[in-house]
Amino acid sequence: MALIDVEGISKKVPVRHGSMEIIKDVTFSVADNDFVAIVGPSGCGKSTILRLIQGLDHPSGGQIRFKGTPVTDVRKEMTMVFQSFALYPWLTVKENVTLGLEARGVSAEKQSELVEKYLSITGLVGFEEAYPRELSGGMRQRVGLARALIVDPSVLLMDEPFSSLDPLTAESLRDEVLQLWEDPSIPPEAVILVTHNIEEALIMANRIIVLSNRPSTVLAGVPVKLPRPRDRKSKAFYDMVDYVYSLVTERK
Repeated sequence: MALIDVEGISKKVPVRHGSMEIIKDVTFSVADNDFVAIVGPSGCGKSTILRLIQGLDHPSGGQIRFKGTPVTDVRKEMTMVFQSFALYPWLTVKENVTLGLEARGVSAEKQSELVEKYLSITGLVGFEEAYPRELSGGMRQRVGLARALIVDPSVLLMDEPFSSLDPLTAESLRDEVLQLWEDPSIPPEAVILVTHNIEEALIMANRIIVLSNRPSTVLAGVPVKLPRPRDRKSKAFYDMVDYVYSLVTERK
């Protein structure tokens, strides 16, 4: 049984004179220990699919199942890392990270134990009392990552998490996320990454779901069988970039 099954989902949104379909009959699955990237043209509904998977929104048609159970409301087993960091500016690093634990009624003693662990894992030790405005973009994204991981999610959803960072910081954080994913002692069981960056998708993912223009359908599920760590200067890597790019730019 797959960890997540996305089965023939569609999504319509209201517009001035009726509705517009942005997703049409999208189907794919995510296995345990999977790392899936979703790529496609701007406006094709990539971020919407993440919201549907977590239960933050509902499909107009089709069904999403998590461990065999239909997703009908927000699944606490999944957490999201956002492009915009989504931190509360009036809270310290420690307070931002512990928000999810407080909402779940975790004891103060256990919170302290988990905060110490995940601030260490994400390189935030020494910044516990800092406010978001005092941090660089990369450090703020580390806070977002720590906040997502501290609740022990089964699935980590990442919505363009590196796109607002400078190239060197983005590369460093990509490497760190991969190290966390490869460590069986640290959540999550699977990662779903939405990105516009095809090279990023190939560096990180085991498999790439390529979406068409709106209303989006799945053009291909591309397995990435390149050895890790991925060599972006190799011919095999360049060939895969060209192949995925040709799919993304294909016109229906």
